[in-house]
Amino acid sequence: MYSSVVVCSSSNSIVEFLSLNQLDIEKNITMNTEPNFCDCLCSVLMSRRNKRKRKRMAEKLTDIELTGIILEETKPRTLGGDPSSVLLQEDDIETGRGTLRVAVQGDRSKAAIITYHDIGLNHVTNFQGFFSYGDMQPILRHFCVYHINAPGQHDGALPLMQSTEPHDDPAMPLVKGADKRYHFPSMDELSEMILPVLQFYGIKHFIGFGMGAGANILTRFALNHPEKVDALALVNCTASVSGWTEWGWQKLNTWYLKSGSMTGFTEDYLLWHWFGQKTVDQNYDLVRMYRDTMKHINPHNLALFIESYTKRTALAVHRDLPKLGVKSTPGKNTGARALDCDVLLMAGDNSPHLDAMVDMNSRIDPSKTSWMKISDCGGMPLEEAPEKVCDAFRLFLQGLGYVPFMSQTKIMESRSAASRASLLGAGGGGRGSITGTTHQTPVVQEQEAEC
Repeated sequence: MYSSVVVCSSSNSIVEFLSLNQLDIEKNITMNTEPNFCDCLCSVLMSRRNKRKRKRMAEKLTDIELTGIILEETKPRTLGGDPSSVLLQEDDIETGRGTLRVAVQGDRSKAAIITYHDIGLNHVTNFQGFFSYGDMQPILRHFCVYHINAPGQHDGALPLMQSTEPHDDPAMPLVKGADKRYHFPSMDELSEMILPVLQFYGIKHFIGFGMGAGANILTRFALNHPEKVDALALVNCTASVSGWTEWGWQKLNTWYLKSGSMTGFTEDYLLWHWFGQKTVDQNYDLVRMYRDTMKHINPHNLALFIESYTKRTALAVHRDLPKLGVKSTPGKNTGARALDCDVLLMAGDNSPHLDAMVDMNSRIDPSKTSWMKISDCGGMPLEEAPEKVCDAFRLFLQGLGYVPFMSQTKIMESRSAASRASLLGAGGGGRGSITGTTHQTPVVQEQEAEC
Protein backbone atom coordinates (compact mmCIF):
# COMPACT_ATOMS: atom_id res chain seq x y z
CA MET A 1 0.00 0.00 0.00
CA TYR A 2 1.24 3.44 -0.92
CA SER A 3 0.22 6.79 0.55
CA SER A 4 1.88 9.84 -0.96
CA VAL A 5 1.36 13.39 -2.18
CA VAL A 6 3.02 14.36 -5.44
CA VAL A 7 3.47 18.01 -6.49
CA CYS A 8 3.76 18.65 -10.21
CA SER A 9 5.10 22.15 -10.79
CA SER A 10 4.45 22.14 -14.54
CA SER A 11 0.70 21.75 -14.14
CA ASN A 12 0.60 23.72 -10.84
CA SER A 13 -1.70 21.11 -9.40
CA ILE A 14 -1.52 18.76 -6.48
CA VAL A 15 -2.31 15.19 -7.18
CA GLU A 16 -3.01 13.19 -4.08
CA PHE A 17 -2.67 9.46 -3.96
CA LEU A 18 -3.97 7.96 -0.76
CA SER A 19 -4.00 4.24 -0.02
CA LEU A 20 -3.39 3.15 -3.59
CA ASN A 21 -1.84 -0.17 -4.44
CA GLN A 22 0.82 -0.67 -7.11
CA LEU A 23 -1.68 -1.53 -9.89
CA ASP A 24 -3.69 1.66 -9.27
CA ILE A 25 -0.56 3.78 -9.32
CA GLU A 26 0.67 2.20 -12.57
CA LYS A 27 -2.84 2.77 -14.07
CA ASN A 28 -2.77 6.48 -13.14
CA ILE A 29 0.69 6.79 -14.61
CA THR A 30 -0.45 5.39 -17.95
CA MET A 31 -3.54 7.62 -18.03
CA ASN A 32 -1.56 10.78 -17.28
CA THR A 33 0.25 12.17 -20.28
CA GLU A 34 2.35 14.77 -18.51
CA PRO A 35 6.02 13.56 -18.45
CA ASN A 36 6.93 15.58 -15.35
CA PHE A 37 4.15 13.95 -13.37
CA CYS A 38 5.40 10.46 -14.34
CA ASP A 39 8.95 11.33 -13.40
CA CYS A 40 7.90 12.67 -10.00
CA LEU A 41 5.78 9.63 -9.21
CA CYS A 42 8.51 7.19 -10.30
CA SER A 43 11.08 8.96 -8.14
CA VAL A 44 8.80 8.64 -5.12
CA LEU A 45 8.29 4.94 -5.73
CA MET A 46 12.01 4.34 -6.29
CA SER A 47 12.99 6.17 -3.12
CA ARG A 48 10.56 4.07 -1.06
CA ARG A 49 11.81 0.88 -2.68
CA ASN A 50 15.45 1.78 -2.03
CA LYS A 51 14.65 2.60 1.59
CA ARG A 52 13.09 -0.83 2.12
CA LYS A 53 16.06 -2.48 0.38
CA ARG A 54 18.56 -0.67 2.62
CA LYS A 55 16.60 -1.74 5.69
CA ARG A 56 16.65 -5.40 4.65
CA MET A 57 20.38 -5.15 3.86
CA ALA A 58 21.09 -3.68 7.30
CA GLU A 59 19.27 -6.57 8.94
CA LYS A 60 21.31 -9.10 6.95
CA LEU A 61 24.61 -7.35 7.79
CA THR A 62 23.74 -7.46 11.46
CA ASP A 63 23.48 -11.26 11.26
CA ILE A 64 26.64 -11.60 9.17
CA GLU A 65 28.80 -9.50 11.47
CA LEU A 66 27.80 -11.65 14.49
CA THR A 67 27.48 -8.65 16.75
CA GLY A 68 25.90 -10.84 19.43
CA ILE A 69 29.12 -12.84 19.97
CA ILE A 70 31.15 -11.84 23.02
CA LEU A 71 34.87 -11.91 22.24
CA GLU A 72 37.31 -13.09 24.89
CA GLU A 73 41.03 -12.52 25.03
CA THR A 74 43.11 -15.62 24.18
CA LYS A 75 45.13 -16.89 27.10
CA PRO A 76 48.86 -17.48 26.48
CA ARG A 77 49.97 -21.06 26.15
CA THR A 78 51.66 -22.47 29.27
CA LEU A 79 53.06 -25.76 30.51
CA GLY A 80 51.99 -25.37 34.10
CA GLY A 81 48.23 -25.02 33.71
CA ASP A 82 46.27 -25.43 36.91
CA PRO A 83 48.75 -26.33 39.69
CA SER A 84 46.14 -28.54 41.33
CA SER A 85 45.55 -30.57 38.14
CA VAL A 86 48.80 -32.54 38.49
CA LEU A 87 49.86 -33.87 41.89
CA LEU A 88 53.57 -34.61 42.07
CA GLN A 89 55.79 -35.80 44.90
CA GLU A 90 59.39 -34.72 44.45
CA ASP A 91 62.33 -36.51 46.09
CA ASP A 92 66.07 -35.84 46.01
CA ILE A 93 67.89 -39.17 45.76
CA GLU A 94 71.59 -39.33 46.57
CA THR A 95 73.70 -41.56 44.33
CA GLY A 96 77.39 -42.25 44.07
CA ARG A 97 77.69 -39.81 41.15
CA GLY A 98 75.40 -36.99 42.24
CA THR A 99 71.85 -36.13 43.28
CA LEU A 100 68.81 -36.91 41.16
CA ARG A 101 65.48 -35.18 41.61
CA VAL A 102 62.58 -37.53 40.91
CA ALA A 103 58.95 -36.43 40.59
CA VAL A 104 56.34 -39.11 41.26
CA GLN A 105 52.91 -38.94 39.61
CA GLY A 106 50.27 -41.49 40.59
CA ASP A 107 49.78 -44.37 42.97
CA ARG A 108 53.10 -46.05 43.85
CA SER A 109 51.39 -49.43 44.24
CA LYS A 110 50.80 -49.53 40.47
CA ALA A 111 53.20 -50.62 37.73
CA ALA A 112 56.06 -48.20 37.09
CA ILE A 113 56.80 -45.97 34.12
CA ILE A 114 60.16 -44.14 34.29
CA THR A 115 60.75 -41.10 32.08
CA TYR A 116 64.02 -39.38 31.16
CA HIS A 117 64.20 -35.99 29.43
CA ASP A 118 66.27 -34.51 26.59
CA ILE A 119 69.00 -31.87 26.86
CA GLY A 120 67.71 -28.44 27.85
CA LEU A 121 64.50 -29.92 29.27
CA ASN A 122 63.31 -31.48 32.51
CA HIS A 123 60.29 -33.48 33.64
CA VAL A 124 58.03 -30.40 33.53
CA THR A 125 58.92 -29.12 30.08
CA ASN A 126 59.32 -32.54 28.47
CA PHE A 127 56.63 -34.80 29.97
CA GLN A 128 54.18 -33.00 32.25
CA GLY A 129 52.07 -31.73 29.37
CA PHE A 130 51.76 -35.14 27.75
CA PHE A 131 51.06 -37.11 30.93
CA SER A 132 48.43 -34.53 31.91
CA TYR A 133 46.68 -34.96 28.55
CA GLY A 134 43.07 -36.06 28.92
CA ASP A 135 43.36 -39.27 26.88
CA MET A 136 46.30 -40.39 29.05
CA GLN A 137 44.31 -40.33 32.29
CA PRO A 138 42.61 -43.74 31.80
CA ILE A 139 46.06 -45.24 31.12
CA LEU A 140 47.64 -43.62 34.17
CA ARG A 141 45.10 -45.29 36.44
CA HIS A 142 47.11 -48.47 35.97
CA PHE A 143 50.58 -46.91 36.34
CA CYS A 144 52.72 -44.69 38.52
CA VAL A 145 55.07 -42.38 36.62
CA TYR A 146 58.55 -41.59 37.97
CA HIS A 147 60.09 -38.57 36.21
CA ILE A 148 63.89 -38.55 36.57
CA ASN A 149 65.76 -35.25 36.18
CA ALA A 150 69.45 -35.38 35.29
CA PRO A 151 71.76 -33.78 37.91
CA GLY A 152 71.16 -30.04 38.12
CA GLN A 153 68.54 -29.90 35.32
CA HIS A 154 65.37 -29.25 37.35
CA ASP A 155 63.85 -25.77 37.62
CA GLY A 156 65.72 -23.45 39.96
CA ALA A 157 68.70 -25.79 40.40
CA LEU A 158 71.85 -24.32 41.94
CA PRO A 159 75.21 -24.65 40.13
CA LEU A 160 76.70 -28.08 40.65
CA MET A 161 79.46 -28.01 43.26
CA GLN A 162 82.97 -29.08 42.38
CA SER A 163 84.26 -32.49 43.35
CA THR A 164 86.14 -32.97 46.62
CA GLU A 165 88.93 -34.79 44.75
CA PRO A 166 91.03 -33.14 42.03
CA HIS A 167 90.95 -34.58 38.54
CA ASP A 168 93.86 -34.50 36.13
CA ASP A 169 91.79 -35.19 33.03
CA PRO A 170 91.77 -31.91 31.02
CA ALA A 171 88.65 -33.06 29.17
CA MET A 172 86.55 -32.69 32.32
CA PRO A 173 84.69 -29.37 32.55
CA LEU A 174 86.18 -26.80 34.90
CA VAL A 175 83.84 -25.03 37.28
CA LYS A 176 84.21 -21.27 36.93
CA GLY A 177 86.03 -19.78 39.92
CA ALA A 178 87.19 -23.16 41.28
CA ASP A 179 90.57 -24.90 41.25
CA LYS A 180 89.13 -28.39 40.98
CA ARG A 181 87.33 -30.00 38.12
CA TYR A 182 83.77 -31.36 38.48
CA HIS A 183 83.18 -34.76 36.96
CA PHE A 184 79.70 -34.72 35.47
CA PRO A 185 78.49 -38.29 34.88
CA SER A 186 78.95 -39.75 31.43
CA MET A 187 76.03 -41.27 29.55
CA ASP A 188 76.88 -44.75 30.85
CA GLU A 189 77.19 -43.40 34.40
CA LEU A 190 73.87 -41.56 34.08
CA SER A 191 72.23 -44.85 33.09
CA GLU A 192 73.71 -46.60 36.13
CA MET A 193 72.30 -43.85 38.37
CA ILE A 194 68.84 -45.28 37.67
CA LEU A 195 69.61 -48.26 39.93
CA PRO A 196 69.53 -46.20 43.18
CA VAL A 197 66.17 -44.79 42.06
CA LEU A 198 64.77 -48.29 41.69
CA GLN A 199 66.11 -49.24 45.11
CA PHE A 200 64.72 -46.09 46.73
CA TYR A 201 61.16 -46.76 45.54
CA GLY A 202 61.36 -50.56 45.58
CA ILE A 203 60.81 -50.91 41.83
CA LYS A 204 61.71 -54.33 40.43
CA HIS A 205 60.96 -53.64 36.76
CA PHE A 206 59.54 -50.74 34.74
CA ILE A 207 58.56 -49.36 31.34
CA GLY A 208 60.93 -46.67 30.08
CA PHE A 209 59.77 -43.54 28.27
CA GLY A 210 62.58 -41.29 27.02
CA MET A 211 63.27 -38.55 24.52
CA GLY A 212 66.57 -37.58 22.90
CA ALA A 213 69.40 -37.88 25.43
CA GLY A 214 66.99 -39.50 27.90
CA ALA A 215 66.08 -42.18 25.37
CA ASN A 216 69.78 -42.90 24.88
CA ILE A 217 70.28 -43.25 28.66
CA LEU A 218 67.31 -45.61 29.07
CA THR A 219 68.53 -47.76 26.17
CA ARG A 220 71.96 -48.10 27.80
CA PHE A 221 70.31 -49.18 31.03
CA ALA A 222 68.16 -51.75 29.18
CA LEU A 223 71.27 -53.22 27.55
CA ASN A 224 73.07 -53.57 30.90
CA HIS A 225 70.06 -54.61 32.99
CA PRO A 226 67.57 -56.35 30.68
CA GLU A 227 65.78 -58.08 33.57
CA LYS A 228 64.60 -54.73 34.96
CA VAL A 229 63.11 -53.26 31.77
CA ASP A 230 59.80 -54.55 30.42
CA ALA A 231 59.57 -52.20 27.43
CA LEU A 232 60.88 -48.93 26.02
CA ALA A 233 59.09 -46.04 24.31
CA LEU A 234 61.76 -43.90 22.64
CA VAL A 235 61.41 -40.55 20.88
CA ASN A 236 64.30 -39.16 18.78
CA CYS A 237 66.78 -41.73 20.08
CA THR A 238 70.29 -41.63 18.59
CA ALA A 239 72.40 -44.80 18.60
CA SER A 240 75.58 -43.42 17.01
CA VAL A 241 78.27 -41.03 18.24
CA SER A 242 77.99 -37.30 17.57
CA GLY A 243 79.12 -36.18 14.13
CA TRP A 244 81.47 -33.30 13.37
CA THR A 245 78.63 -30.88 12.72
CA GLU A 246 76.86 -31.69 15.98
CA TRP A 247 80.17 -31.59 17.86
CA GLY A 248 80.96 -28.11 16.51
CA TRP A 249 77.55 -26.62 17.34
CA GLN A 250 77.53 -28.14 20.82
CA LYS A 251 81.07 -26.93 21.49
CA LEU A 252 79.91 -23.35 20.88
CA ASN A 253 76.82 -23.90 23.01
CA THR A 254 78.79 -25.14 26.00
CA TRP A 255 81.24 -22.23 25.65
CA TYR A 256 78.39 -19.73 25.73
CA LEU A 257 76.53 -21.50 28.55
CA LYS A 258 79.57 -21.65 30.80
CA SER A 259 79.66 -17.85 30.70
CA GLY A 260 76.52 -17.99 32.82
CA SER A 261 73.83 -16.86 30.37
CA MET A 262 71.52 -18.31 27.75
CA THR A 263 72.38 -16.60 24.47
CA GLY A 264 70.19 -16.31 21.39
CA PHE A 265 72.55 -18.64 19.53
CA THR A 266 71.99 -21.43 22.07
CA GLU A 267 68.24 -20.80 22.18
CA ASP A 268 67.96 -21.15 18.40
CA TYR A 269 69.98 -24.36 18.40
CA LEU A 270 67.93 -25.95 21.19
CA LEU A 271 64.66 -25.05 19.47
CA TRP A 272 65.92 -26.67 16.27
CA HIS A 273 67.10 -29.71 18.26
CA TRP A 274 63.67 -30.12 19.87
CA PHE A 275 61.29 -29.22 17.02
CA GLY A 276 63.05 -28.92 13.68
CA GLN A 277 63.08 -25.89 11.42
CA LYS A 278 59.57 -26.27 10.01
CA THR A 279 57.88 -26.20 13.42
CA VAL A 280 60.08 -23.28 14.53
CA ASP A 281 58.98 -21.28 11.48
CA GLN A 282 55.26 -22.08 11.74
CA ASN A 283 54.27 -22.76 15.36
CA TYR A 284 55.05 -19.39 16.97
CA ASP A 285 52.97 -20.06 20.08
CA LEU A 286 54.80 -23.27 20.94
CA VAL A 287 58.22 -21.80 20.21
CA ARG A 288 57.56 -18.72 22.34
CA MET A 289 56.48 -20.88 25.26
CA TYR A 290 59.67 -22.94 25.14
CA ARG A 291 61.82 -19.84 24.84
CA ASP A 292 60.34 -18.75 28.16
CA THR A 293 61.07 -22.13 29.78
CA MET A 294 64.80 -21.80 29.00
CA LYS A 295 65.06 -19.01 31.58
CA HIS A 296 64.51 -21.50 34.41
CA ILE A 297 67.41 -23.83 33.50
CA ASN A 298 70.82 -23.27 35.08
CA PRO A 299 73.14 -22.51 32.11
CA HIS A 300 76.26 -23.97 33.72
CA ASN A 301 74.55 -27.25 34.61
CA LEU A 302 73.08 -27.48 31.12
CA ALA A 303 76.56 -27.04 29.62
CA LEU A 304 77.79 -30.05 31.61
CA PHE A 305 74.86 -32.20 30.45
CA ILE A 306 75.35 -31.18 26.79
CA GLU A 307 79.07 -31.91 27.06
CA SER A 308 78.35 -35.38 28.40
CA TYR A 309 75.81 -36.06 25.63
CA THR A 310 78.23 -34.88 22.93
CA LYS A 311 80.93 -37.28 24.18
CA ARG A 312 78.58 -40.26 24.11
CA THR A 313 79.74 -43.59 22.79
CA ALA A 314 77.79 -45.58 20.23
CA LEU A 315 75.11 -47.92 21.52
CA ALA A 316 76.36 -51.48 21.15
CA VAL A 317 72.99 -52.69 19.95
CA HIS A 318 72.67 -54.61 16.70
CA ARG A 319 70.08 -56.66 14.87
CA ASP A 320 71.51 -60.16 15.16
CA LEU A 321 70.53 -61.86 11.91
CA PRO A 322 71.54 -65.48 11.29
CA LYS A 323 74.07 -66.05 8.53
CA LEU A 324 73.26 -68.19 5.53
CA GLY A 325 73.64 -71.87 6.35
CA VAL A 326 74.59 -71.19 9.98
CA LYS A 327 72.24 -71.61 12.92
CA SER A 328 72.46 -68.56 15.16
CA THR A 329 70.77 -67.52 18.36
CA PRO A 330 69.90 -63.80 18.69
CA GLY A 331 72.29 -62.04 21.05
CA LYS A 332 74.93 -64.81 20.95
CA ASN A 333 77.09 -63.64 18.07
CA THR A 334 80.45 -62.09 18.90
CA GLY A 335 80.37 -58.33 19.46
CA ALA A 336 76.58 -58.02 19.28
CA ARG A 337 74.11 -57.03 21.97
CA ALA A 338 70.38 -57.04 21.42
CA LEU A 339 67.52 -55.45 23.32
CA ASP A 340 65.47 -58.17 24.95
CA CYS A 341 62.44 -55.94 25.57
CA ASP A 342 59.80 -54.62 23.20
CA VAL A 343 60.53 -51.17 21.81
CA LEU A 344 58.27 -48.43 20.44
CA LEU A 345 60.16 -45.94 18.27
CA MET A 346 58.50 -42.60 17.47
CA ALA A 347 59.60 -39.59 15.44
CA GLY A 348 57.89 -36.72 13.65
CA ASP A 349 57.85 -36.52 9.89
CA ASN A 350 59.76 -33.21 10.07
CA SER A 351 62.02 -34.17 12.97
CA PRO A 352 65.72 -33.29 12.62
CA HIS A 353 66.49 -36.73 14.12
CA LEU A 354 64.45 -38.78 11.66
CA ASP A 355 67.52 -40.34 10.00
CA ALA A 356 68.94 -41.26 13.40
CA MET A 357 65.68 -42.99 14.28
CA VAL A 358 65.74 -44.95 11.01
CA ASP A 359 69.28 -46.07 11.91
CA MET A 360 68.09 -47.01 15.41
CA ASN A 361 65.26 -49.04 13.92
CA SER A 362 67.72 -50.93 11.71
CA ARG A 363 69.69 -52.03 14.79
CA ILE A 364 66.78 -53.64 16.71
CA ASP A 365 65.06 -56.97 16.20
CA PRO A 366 62.03 -56.22 13.95
CA SER A 367 59.91 -58.78 15.78
CA LYS A 368 60.17 -56.69 18.95
CA THR A 369 60.07 -53.22 17.43
CA SER A 370 57.17 -50.95 16.53
CA TRP A 371 58.24 -48.02 14.34
CA MET A 372 55.95 -44.98 14.08
CA LYS A 373 56.59 -41.91 11.94
CA ILE A 374 54.02 -39.22 12.78
CA SER A 375 52.87 -37.13 9.82
CA ASP A 376 52.65 -33.31 9.95
CA CYS A 377 54.75 -33.23 13.10
CA GLY A 378 58.18 -31.91 14.07
CA GLY A 379 60.67 -33.17 16.61
CA MET A 380 58.41 -33.08 19.69
CA PRO A 381 55.30 -35.18 19.01
CA LEU A 382 54.46 -35.17 22.74
CA GLU A 383 53.44 -31.52 22.36
CA GLU A 384 52.62 -31.30 18.66
CA ALA A 385 50.51 -34.47 18.28
CA PRO A 386 49.74 -35.86 21.76
CA GLU A 387 46.57 -37.65 20.62
CA LYS A 388 48.53 -39.76 18.10
CA VAL A 389 51.27 -40.58 20.60
CA CYS A 390 48.66 -41.47 23.21
CA ASP A 391 46.90 -43.90 20.85
CA ALA A 392 50.21 -45.50 19.83
CA PHE A 393 51.37 -45.83 23.44
CA ARG A 394 48.03 -47.35 24.50
CA LEU A 395 48.14 -49.95 21.73
CA PHE A 396 51.77 -50.68 22.60
CA LEU A 397 50.83 -51.29 26.23
CA GLN A 398 47.90 -53.48 25.23
CA GLY A 399 50.28 -55.58 23.14
CA LEU A 400 52.32 -56.12 26.32
CA GLY A 401 49.22 -57.21 28.26
CA TYR A 402 48.52 -53.93 30.07
CA VAL A 403 45.13 -52.12 30.06
CA PRO A 404 43.51 -54.83 27.88
CA PHE A 405 39.92 -53.71 28.53
CA MET A 406 40.28 -50.10 27.41
CA SER A 407 37.91 -49.38 24.53
CA GLN A 408 39.08 -47.24 21.61
CA THR A 409 35.44 -46.56 20.72
CA LYS A 410 34.83 -44.95 24.10
CA ILE A 411 37.93 -42.80 23.69
CA MET A 412 36.82 -41.59 20.26
CA GLU A 413 33.31 -40.85 21.52
CA SER A 414 34.60 -38.82 24.44
CA ARG A 415 37.00 -36.97 22.14
CA SER A 416 34.15 -36.09 19.75
CA ALA A 417 31.97 -34.95 22.65
CA ALA A 418 34.77 -32.71 23.87
CA SER A 419 35.16 -31.21 20.39
CA ARG A 420 31.44 -30.46 20.14
CA ALA A 421 31.42 -28.92 23.61
CA SER A 422 34.37 -26.69 22.73
CA LEU A 423 32.62 -25.48 19.57
CA LEU A 424 29.34 -24.73 21.37
CA GLY A 425 30.96 -23.12 24.40
CA ALA A 426 31.29 -19.36 24.61
CA GLY A 427 34.93 -19.47 25.68
CA GLY A 428 35.87 -21.97 22.99
CA GLY A 429 38.93 -24.14 23.37
CA GLY A 430 40.31 -25.70 20.25
CA ARG A 431 43.78 -27.24 19.93
CA GLY A 432 45.53 -23.92 20.54
CA SER A 433 44.17 -23.59 24.04
CA ILE A 434 44.94 -27.11 25.20
CA THR A 435 48.40 -27.89 23.91
CA GLY A 436 50.03 -26.61 27.06
CA THR A 437 49.17 -29.11 29.74
CA THR A 438 45.72 -30.40 30.53
CA HIS A 439 43.33 -31.29 27.71
CA GLN A 440 39.79 -30.85 28.99
CA THR A 441 38.58 -34.20 27.67
CA PRO A 442 35.97 -36.07 29.71
CA VAL A 443 37.39 -38.97 31.64
CA VAL A 444 37.04 -42.17 29.65
CA GLN A 445 35.26 -44.97 31.45
CA GLU A 446 36.82 -48.40 31.07
CA GLN A 447 34.74 -51.12 29.54
CA GLU A 448 35.03 -54.64 30.87
CA ALA A 449 35.48 -57.39 28.32
CA GLU A 450 32.57 -59.66 27.67
CA CYS A 451 33.32 -63.33 27.97
